[in-house]
Amino acid sequence: MTPESITSQTDDPSLLDLFQHEVAVFARRAEQIRLGGLGPARNSMDRAAYLLLSRLDQDGPTGVKALAAGMGIDSSTVTRQVAPLVDSGLVKRTSDPDDGRAVVLQLSPRGSDRLAEVRTSRRDLMSALTADWTREEREVFCALLTRFNAAISEWQQRG
Repeated sequence: MTPESITSQTDDPSLLDLFQHEVAVFARRAEQIRLGGLGPARNSMDRAAYLLLSRLDQDGPTGVKALAAGMGIDSSTVTRQVAPLVDSGLVKRTSDPDDGRAVVLQLSPRGSDRLAEVRTSRRDLMSALTADWTREEREVFCALLTRFNAAISEWQQRG
């Protein structure tokens, strides 16, 4: 399926132009401030590290291939990104008990504490950025952003 075949006659080009523009502005601003939080933990963890640690926190001990598949990236990228996390003691690397050749990655206690600190900082930033939003507006935005991210992931998987 190509982008051209998806676009229907009922799509509003001006709305889609505004949409794509606002996504581009969001992406630039998100990178500029790195949505890194508030307080002492502000900008103290890059996006790749945050997402890897969050995934390990969510999934528990995980093999490199499974972690890569779950994040939609390749194993070599996970290996490269996790190396400094292992070196800094945020992630533990162990042998898989079922296959001694395979590596299992696990959030260390230090990594868990660090992730909690960064999450709190980022939560505080989200609170500040949406301070004048209602709970319902936050829920709707979160639901739509989740749906949008899922659509991007599905699009990437189709190749």
